[in-house]
Amino acid sequence: MGFADQRFNVNLSILFTELPLLERPAAAAAAGFTAVELWWPWVDSPVPEQAELDALKHAIDEAGVQLTGLNFYAGQLPGPDRGALSVPGEESERFRANIDVAAGFAASLGCTALNALYGNRVEGVDPAEQDALALENLVLAARAADRIGAVLLIEALNRPESPLYPLVSAPAAVEVVDKVNEATGLGNARFLMDLYHLSMNGEDLPAVIERFAAKTGHVQIADNPGRGAPGTGSLPFEDLLDQLTKAGYDGWVGLEYKPGDRPSAEAFDWLAR
Repeated sequence: MGFADQRFNVNLSILFTELPLLERPAAAAAAGFTAVELWWPWVDSPVPEQAELDALKHAIDEAGVQLTGLNFYAGQLPGPDRGALSVPGEESERFRANIDVAAGFAASLGCTALNALYGNRVEGVDPAEQDALALENLVLAARAADRIGAVLLIEALNRPESPLYPLVSAPAAVEVVDKVNEATGLGNARFLMDLYHLSMNGEDLPAVIERFAAKTGHVQIADNPGRGAPGTGSLPFEDLLDQLTKAGYDGWVGLEYKPGDRPSAEAFDWLAR
């Protein structure tokens, strides 16, 4: 068991960011990876020009890697935002405008996982109003994902780094997953289990895996403290990933960590080739 038995993909929004976006897929391939994932790359544009979409698709195709995960528009990320879908007004509208664009781009590359970040609490807005808006938008996103044979991912972040984000525990995120599935009847909403965020929240990771592996659609990892590569912190990843495998999870494990003060291509020495 251990790392050799896992399927790892590289998040190109946190690794290889020293390179232009269109060069990152080939860099991931050169580092030995066959799959990549992305946050929404155009932070200022939920509906970019078709030429930009085509150029990124071409870069991924030419690199010979599979796009296995894509975020919907989530505002300024990295930055102050943590999603748009629960933020009333312009941001919610931008999310809605992005739904079919993101789903269409994912479909063009055979990507079957779309991540919808919930969004921060807004001062002066009733949380219940935000939650109602969120459910409306997540239902739209789930239906769009279903049309392309994809799952809709809902992620828990961590309170220290995202104090205004309401989903800062595994149970909180899974509760939203269940509400979306109940509302749509599609059953394609799934939990995105990011072990770094959950550990930052002080959650019992083996207990989270035991309880929620069956509802998990994707896993992401970074070590804690520091959000670096496995081995730079204290999380027992081989044990945790073995437990996930034994619990029936057979999907991708996204590498969503910071490379540190070295080129990204040198940040995979922990991984047995």
